[in-house]
Amino acid sequence: MAGEFLLRIVGMFVFAALGWRIGDALAGNSGEAIRYIIVLALAGAALGLIITPWLTVRPYTWARRTIRQVPAQQLLAATLGLMIGLIIAALSAFPLSFLPAPFGSLLPFVSLLVFGYLGAWVMMMRERDFFALFGSRLSREGLARASSERTVLLDTSVIIDGRIADISRTGFIDGTLMIPRFVLQELQHIADSPDPLRRNRGRRGLEMLNKLQKESIVPIRVTDLDVEDVHAVDDKLVRLAKNLHCPIVTNDYNLNRVAELQGVRVLNINELANAVRAVVLPGEGLRVRVVQEGKELGQGVGYLDDGTMVVIDNGKKFIGSTIDVTVTRMLQTNQGRMIFATPAEDKK
Repeated sequence: MAGEFLLRIVGMFVFAALGWRIGDALAGNSGEAIRYIIVLALAGAALGLIITPWLTVRPYTWARRTIRQVPAQQLLAATLGLMIGLIIAALSAFPLSFLPAPFGSLLPFVSLLVFGYLGAWVMMMRERDFFALFGSRLSREGLARASSERTVLLDTSVIIDGRIADISRTGFIDGTLMIPRFVLQELQHIADSPDPLRRNRGRRGLEMLNKLQKESIVPIRVTDLDVEDVHAVDDKLVRLAKNLHCPIVTNDYNLNRVAELQGVRVLNINELANAVRAVVLPGEGLRVRVVQEGKELGQGVGYLDDGTMVVIDNGKKFIGSTIDVTVTRMLQTNQGRMIFATPAEDKK
């Protein structure tokens, strides 16, 4: 605010001087010269005090915010398109200058604006095609390097969950794992929460992030890219993913649905876990430790190594023991797979 106030004062003096010069030029040598000069100088000072920030600070802030939100690939495409447009405008300016007045002096300037705008706009609209065409001429090394620059965004929930660290070590994700600064700020806010449960979740997320940076075989990058006109972290993440044309890695069901509705690709850790769980068929045998009582009378519940729940009829009496069971059926739910079984000794 101090800088803006100083600029207002400077602008006030500059516009006052400009008003003084205009008043002096309009009044000439008349006796009313001093009145014109004072009135226009005061008007210029007031105008400078009001509009100076809109001519200096506000455009700079808008340009800075816009450039921070624009992906580097789009910025490069727009710059190349602008250069191509200006070259075309320069080539067309010479023949246009031979047109009769006023077209000979006006049309070269108009072509500069039109071709410059069209070049930047066309390149931004067709940036994917352009870079795909450019990439098709790269060597194998260049293609490998280009593929390694693919990016995926991590949200807060998937960092706290921690399984992304194990997944990154397997090589299934071959792009750069990007973590926006606002996600780190949310993690820190959760870690500082007075609620013990939230505080533990936040601290676990920071520990998992530290582990991810040390053990991941793919690049980890913290970015300052932000979406300043959006406040909710999930909304920021979706908007940023749309700007960068990259997927979001999450295990948040609501974020998954919102992102898909807006055309953003989502890599859901829970769906991946469900997809790679062991497939068992009715009649197959399993060995399970019964750890608790089920919802129905006499049921026992155990879990496989991948977390799949096994509901055992007449298994309550085996709680605390590891027994052989026979699969009777399997049920797919929103939370994952559930296996229903009976103790193998009941079949004897």
